[in-house]
Amino acid sequence: MPLHHPKHRHHDDDLPSYRRSDDEAKPRRPYAPTFTSSSPTSTHRLLLLFSGACLLIAAASLAFAVSSRRRPPPPQPPPGVAFRCGRAEDSLRSFLAFSSSPHRNYTAGDREKVLAVVGVHTELGSAARRAALRATWFPPNPEGIVSLEHGTGLSFRFVVVRTNNKTRMEELQKEVDRYHDFLFIDADEDTKPPLKMLAFFKAAYHMFDAEFYVKADDDIYLRPDRLAALLAKDRPHHRTYVGCMKKGPVVNDPNMKWYESSWELLGNEYFVHASGSLYALSSEVVGALAAAKNDRLAGCFPLCAFSSLRIFDYEDVTVGAWMLSMNVKHEDNRAMCDPKCTPSSIAVWDSKKCSGPCNIADKMKGLHNTTLCSKSPTLPPEVEEEE
Repeated sequence: MPLHHPKHRHHDDDLPSYRRSDDEAKPRRPYAPTFTSSSPTSTHRLLLLFSGACLLIAAASLAFAVSSRRRPPPPQPPPGVAFRCGRAEDSLRSFLAFSSSPHRNYTAGDREKVLAVVGVHTELGSAARRAALRATWFPPNPEGIVSLEHGTGLSFRFVVVRTNNKTRMEELQKEVDRYHDFLFIDADEDTKPPLKMLAFFKAAYHMFDAEFYVKADDDIYLRPDRLAALLAKDRPHHRTYVGCMKKGPVVNDPNMKWYESSWELLGNEYFVHASGSLYALSSEVVGALAAAKNDRLAGCFPLCAFSSLRIFDYEDVTVGAWMLSMNVKHEDNRAMCDPKCTPSSIAVWDSKKCSGPCNIADKMKGLHNTTLCSKSPTLPPEVEEEE
């Protein structure tokens, strides 16, 4: 069947026929913009100015390229060096990484391998104590720290926190820039001592592959050679807690010194724990503590909940509680808390005499000037047994 009837008139038949005008029938010329005419002299001047500007740009680019090639690239730390973790930073390794010191050697890998890291905990305002220690048994400069580390396997740092007080931080930074012997931990001034200690263990474990991690106060006289000899001994236990062990009554009166707010959990007497002035924890122990998660250090140790650790008011008691829960070997060594220098003393301090006003700086210098303290042999002379 056809689509249209033969007699049906298509709608297009009503449209007028299209006829091209004469103008449209003519061929069109391509469009060309018109410019105002200018004199040859003006055009020549414009070309000269443009050429001069190009030459100046080219000369400046060449000079910059030459100076960049002559200028040495900014120093970068060796790959894999770990001297930062969160806000924690090892100022010595940071200094050595960006210097041309001959002691710059990080072939051991991310974590520097040593026998022990000794963190001497100090306060921001204790510059006089630190100066006294540097003048006696603590290495006085980066070269001395590295030399002592090579000789004994012990790496020493002053452990400190940063502060929001601009003036105090500037004073501390001057000391850091001069001596480069600080380990900043991820804690604040008002952080409780047990949490500061945990921050130290976290930072030290992240930065050092040590057999022991040692905590020391800045009011002790230490013999590094004897401490190294003690820690280097073979031990059958991998989890070891070394120090001057003690115990005593729990103070439950808030008006008395050493009040413990959680006294009801402890009973009448503290469990055995090391004195807080000097003690050492083996690597496996500190590794377990470093696994405790803190929001700031979550990127470094995202393993277990921070709330799993019990915190008491005092650092030595808290660390002792952690040791009980980890089933470590308690190693009591009275040479780590001698009240006076002896042929076998490792650390000398007297908490009773210096519990009140005490000039630690004068005491350190006085001990250091004693031959028995500073110049006696590492090991005491052997005593022949009487037949």
